[in-house]
Amino acid sequence: MYGVTIKELIKKMDLKNMTPELDTEKTVLVHPDVNRPALQLTGFFDHFDNSRIQIIGRIEHTYMIIGYVEQAYLNTLTPDRRRYIYDKLISSKIPCLLYSRGLEPDECVLELCNYYGVPCMISKKTTSDLMAEVIRWLNVKLAPMISIHGVLVDVFGEGVLIMGESGIGKSEAALELIKRGHRLVSDDVVEIKRVSDDTLIGSAPDITRHFIELRGIGIIDVKTLFGVESVKDTQSIDMVIKLEEWDKDKEYDRLKALADEQIAAINEKVAAARKRMENGTSYLTSCLADFFATVPHKETKTTEKYRLLSGTLTFKKGTTKTKLDETKLVPWLKANGYGELVKVEESTRWADLKKLLSYTGDIATLTETGEIVEGVTVYETPGIFTVDV
Repeated sequence: MYGVTIKELIKKMDLKNMTPELDTEKTVLVHPDVNRPALQLTGFFDHFDNSRIQIIGRIEHTYMIIGYVEQAYLNTLTPDRRRYIYDKLISSKIPCLLYSRGLEPDECVLELCNYYGVPCMISKKTTSDLMAEVIRWLNVKLAPMISIHGVLVDVFGEGVLIMGESGIGKSEAALELIKRGHRLVSDDVVEIKRVSDDTLIGSAPDITRHFIELRGIGIIDVKTLFGVESVKDTQSIDMVIKLEEWDKDKEYDRLKALADEQIAAINEKVAAARKRMENGTSYLTSCLADFFATVPHKETKTTEKYRLLSGTLTFKKGTTKTKLDETKLVPWLKANGYGELVKVEESTRWADLKKLLSYTGDIATLTETGEIVEGVTVYETPGIFTVDV
């Protein structure tokens, strides 16, 4: 588990230590979040996370004397109640107590902090600014970290991590980049922190920072040799390059992977553009259909049309469609004296039969007798609206 000492926090945030008697190197912060103990100052300690820095702002301070929000509340309490709340808060093994806006803790707070070994500090920053800065800094310091073998350089502002087997030439490649004006971050060992879901930050261990080792030459102090502009303490990792020994029997297709990636990106853009076009076309068609319904237009038995300056709106009316089951219809026609409507190959003479039929719902009947005709299924088709340009 990574940790940050209170001493580091005091130095980084420029805090005033109100309990100098305590050893601030012994208290270690392991949680990147902070807490404003507004509820705790009322005596409610259920689900209280005592591993966080406790920041007291204006409201808490006005109530009891701590930050502004918290202080406002603390000032309304009686001295005995105030001391009881302070004692319960400070004795709950919190890492430290931090006052914002330059607010001064009262004497009983300092007494309890010294008694329970809880550092107490003051910041001149506003409560919101102090919280944001502390959380951001702790998120970086306490981020999950691994150490890998490689070289990290800053090339035109992009972090390039060079990896490969020992002796492959990583340091030599980095030195050539440095000679061309780029910057070294770490050689041999790179410490990588995941500060967010999409950001990796690389840095060098303290013992190797600004140094680079070259085989046959030794260790070079890059900062001294090339100047302060040639080194950098941290850098986000944007690209990883892996060096390997050349194998004449191996086929190297250096462009295929890049081409495949570009093709995939283009296909994705084309699909997205096609989807947008289809959505736009569907929307415009629906708008024209609404307009079509409000204006007079020419009508025939099967279609309705309205001519525009640049095209024609057409509505094809729905029609009655039939679906034949020859295995049932042919035997029925033969059995009921309509054999002449059966083709030689024993298929229905549908054009002639259709003239004798009437339709009710999904049932076909003979118009003259009302007798249901088997083998004929009736269904409706929806109307189709089109735009011709």
